[in-house]
Amino acid sequence: MSHLKNREQGTGNGDQVAVPNNRLHRIAGAAALTAFLLVAGCRQDMQDQPKMVSQRGSDFFADHRGARPQVLDTVARGQLHEDTYFYTGVVQGPNGYRQELDQMPSEIPVTMEVLQRGQERFNVYCTPCHSRVGNGLGEIVQRGFKPAANLHDQVRLSQPLSHYFYVMTHGYGAMPDYSAQLTPSDRWAVAAYIRALQLSQAATAKDVPAGTQVRNLKDVATGEGHPEYAQPWPLPETGIQAYKPIASQGTPGMAPAYPADPAISIPRTAPPAAGKK
Repeated sequence: MSHLKNREQGTGNGDQVAVPNNRLHRIAGAAALTAFLLVAGCRQDMQDQPKMVSQRGSDFFADHRGARPQVLDTVARGQLHEDTYFYTGVVQGPNGYRQELDQMPSEIPVTMEVLQRGQERFNVYCTPCHSRVGNGLGEIVQRGFKPAANLHDQVRLSQPLSHYFYVMTHGYGAMPDYSAQLTPSDRWAVAAYIRALQLSQAATAKDVPAGTQVRNLKDVATGEGHPEYAQPWPLPETGIQAYKPIASQGTPGMAPAYPADPAISIPRTAPPAAGKK
């Protein structure tokens, strides 16, 4: 009776369950595998991975240079500039030197949309110096910067169309390049708009279609109550001419944009005589 009672209460030796040996082996194997993986993950190879790091050497190549030269005659995607005139604005002339042309590239048809795009880009990037009418008296010129090129003088009117594209691409004199701000298509659009702007300031009755009413700008401005708009463009008193570069101080980008730029003399007050204030 006592034996049965002990079995029911679970206090007898016969109630103890032994863990099988194969289960212990599996636990020990899993623990050993985990320890092995942890030890293997701490090797130095995790820090010295077989990859190329920019501007570092490499033991993989014979010249020990990690940066490899580009394969000869290969072109990156989107950089196949087959039409050099579209991307540079110049062609090779008969004398071997670069030559500018007075024509648009075949990729850019002269449409009203192109002119409107050129006007929008011109008003954003060009008017601060050249003004919206292109006379070279923009807002920053009126505040003391070097007078910009007047797009309506004889020098600029005689320049071929691609000249403006080339200047926007590379800069000229005090003008920096705008290749980062303007895509090649936008630069051509601006060049086309400059031609339209030049025509707008020097057009005659023969340049408009037959039957179109032509009104004098002076009469229109007077009728609108702004006769000053049709007056000659005076140079602001703050406009200055750049000083010549001094070799000992480097070569600043303030040289006159063109040799035809007139030198502007600013009156200087004579210094007071000695002993006078």
